Amino acid sequence: MLRLNRVGGVLLLLVVLVGAALVALATVTRPRTTGALQLRGLNGPVTVTRDRWGVPHIRASASDTDALYALGFVHAQDRLWQMEFQRRVAQGRLSEVLGEAALPQDKFLRTWGFYRAAQAALPTLNARTRALVSAYTAGVNAAIAQDRVPLEFRLLRFRPEPWTDVDSIAWQKLMAYDLGGNWDQELLGREVLEKLGPDRLNQVLPPYPKSGPTILSGQDLPRARTASDQGAALPQEALRELRGTLAAARALGFENAPGKGSNDWVLGPSRTTTGGPILADDPHLKLSAPMLWYLADVRGPDLHVIGATIPGLPGVVIGRNDRVAWGVTNVNPDVQDLYVEGASAKLTTRTEVIRVKGQDDVRLTVQESAHGPIISGVNDRAGHVGPRVALKWTALMGGDTTFDAFLGLNYARNWTDFTAALRAYVAPSQNFVYADVDGNIGYYAPGRIPIRRGWDGSLPVPGDGTHEWTGYIPFEALPHTFNPPEAQVVTANNKVVPDSFPYALANERLWSEPYRAARILEGLNAHPKLGVEDVQRVQQDTRSSVWRDLKPFLLATRPDGDASARALDLLRAWDGQERTDSAAPTVFEGWLLNLQNMAQDELGAGVRLNSLAVLNQLRARGPLCAEGGQGDCARLLTRTLAATVTALQGRLGQDPNGWTWGRVHVSRSDHGAFGGVQALAWLWNRSVSAPGGTNTVNVARPADASLAFTHAPSYRQVIDLAHPNRSVFIGTLGQSGNVFSEHYADQQALWARGAYLPMSTDPRDWGRTQTLTLTPGQ
Repeated sequence: MLRLNRVGGVLLLLVVLVGAALVALATVTRPRTTGALQLRGLNGPVTVTRDRWGVPHIRASASDTDALYALGFVHAQDRLWQMEFQRRVAQGRLSEVLGEAALPQDKFLRTWGFYRAAQAALPTLNARTRALVSAYTAGVNAAIAQDRVPLEFRLLRFRPEPWTDVDSIAWQKLMAYDLGGNWDQELLGREVLEKLGPDRLNQVLPPYPKSGPTILSGQDLPRARTASDQGAALPQEALRELRGTLAAARALGFENAPGKGSNDWVLGPSRTTTGGPILADDPHLKLSAPMLWYLADVRGPDLHVIGATIPGLPGVVIGRNDRVAWGVTNVNPDVQDLYVEGASAKLTTRTEVIRVKGQDDVRLTVQESAHGPIISGVNDRAGHVGPRVALKWTALMGGDTTFDAFLGLNYARNWTDFTAALRAYVAPSQNFVYADVDGNIGYYAPGRIPIRRGWDGSLPVPGDGTHEWTGYIPFEALPHTFNPPEAQVVTANNKVVPDSFPYALANERLWSEPYRAARILEGLNAHPKLGVEDVQRVQQDTRSSVWRDLKPFLLATRPDGDASARALDLLRAWDGQERTDSAAPTVFEGWLLNLQNMAQDELGAGVRLNSLAVLNQLRARGPLCAEGGQGDCARLLTRTLAATVTALQGRLGQDPNGWTWGRVHVSRSDHGAFGGVQALAWLWNRSVSAPGGTNTVNVARPADASLAFTHAPSYRQVIDLAHPNRSVFIGTLGQSGNVFSEHYADQQALWARGAYLPMSTDPRDWGRTQTLTLTPGQ
């Protein structure tokens, strides 16, 4: 007994000491949110009023630069580690603080030259943008000077360097990579040709269905010019080298995963019950802790904007001002090409020095051709042995004025201002939906999109001058509409225009499957007029159109035993709604995941077909159903159902009725640096059960056999232009990146159940507040 008491006393003492340490850390890392601070660089006083959710409402009377200064200040107060991690990613400097484990990522990032591209972009920006970016930078550095750095800096034992204007530009380059690339698909397409032949290309990478909806109609447009060829061969050693580069990118969370995408749409006044337009948007991106977005309301003398910002970037990326609202989804244009350079290609060389924590510096030789950086062989331990493969990409080329465009949108007062701002847009090309308080709606797909003659960009090509871009689609010719007769525009990464459009935006394999777009249209067109709550219900829709298409094939499966038969019985009674309290989605999504792996015996682990490819194989009784060249689709269905059931029994028990979706379908919002460190992950990582699944409107595709999901609506907004302060928005976790803050994850439960916060500039909607006053100082 005495021994037990001593052990208990020691444990109690440890708990007390740990608790005291956490309280101390919470105190020294918590930012000032009340009182007053004198800060150098301000022109006049600024108030920062945080509402009950920690959303800052910034009010600057002297200048708009003061408003952006304050935004930089609060970004750094609440998300300094996120900003530091993001800029180190862009710079390729993770190894300095994380050690050798981050070296493959740094080599990838230095070779592609994201930060060099940002350095080149900064001088091309206009004077207003440069002034606002510089003010934002000054605000960030004023917060760093307060010396209340987050816990991550203390654990890794380094202090943040001063922020620079280039740091703000750099993350836009990484967002362009995450949203605007198809080089990995070119690799897969080449591998299909090499291993399976050209007849299988459309089976693995199916083109967009002819019956799928397009964002815009175009019956009166001239016939498009189409072309394709077999590209340039890539031997297996080159494919292996490039897969190493792809793995480094995926380790950073940049992945072109099946089902990844976004939704946005806009309804004109004739389609709403409010008398004004309603605009909805929910970008689907990688979940993280802290969350990517930061909600903010920023007001200066001329700048009046509220919505979703990204820490590290000045201005609102998605949202509204007092006259105009906008939302974005990814266009998925083909703006990247791989060039197989010949032995005679002229190459330039530079040396990148990568500092590695605890080890000697690593010297990386980077080569570039006329097309772009040589990206093959970067992380290949055997050394470069295959042909040199260069990447040509609009986001790495000169003259990127995308920042001018985004800050221009913040100031737009009408459609003319809006489109004028978008002229400066380069990458990543987005489907912009538009609405204003005068009742107008519109759509534009801006960006620098190359023109190819005689080839479609779907495969690597020789760098011998026979496959060169001949210019870019003129801005006036890019897809757009203003007050369309349908009084609505719906985008969900689906095909933008029909084949009659005179330019090729992308090859037919790049568009997302049509399921989300078709389901949104179905939901909107079910009512002659919709209100804000109706639009929210469409945004939260979890009925699976994938199930509707696959249902006849799956239910015809011959079960191999009682357990499989009981699982099929669950599916026969299912309405297709992927709710957390239902067991049928668990069976369906687990089974679909196994079916999506059907090409791995031909193409290797990691190749995952999309839902449309699976459907096409089952419809045609296609050859990919065979395993090792043996079997057919009927046997595949029996085998994969049995494997699914066995796995679920092992995790969730023998009774299928207990396999509810919410037990396994949980979000994974992991910390960038410590999310995979077992001793620390518990402190930062967050998860929550949520509805939805593969290609549902409220998308949450399982990432792997665990059936957890890592990509989802990272932000939601529904904006009512008739009553702007009745608009709503929500993030996935919370405003703060400080784990000790009440606002670290206080939005997560609301987000999971489909609730929203008020997107209001009216103090009466803010609830309990805290106000910090910033005044000019010496």
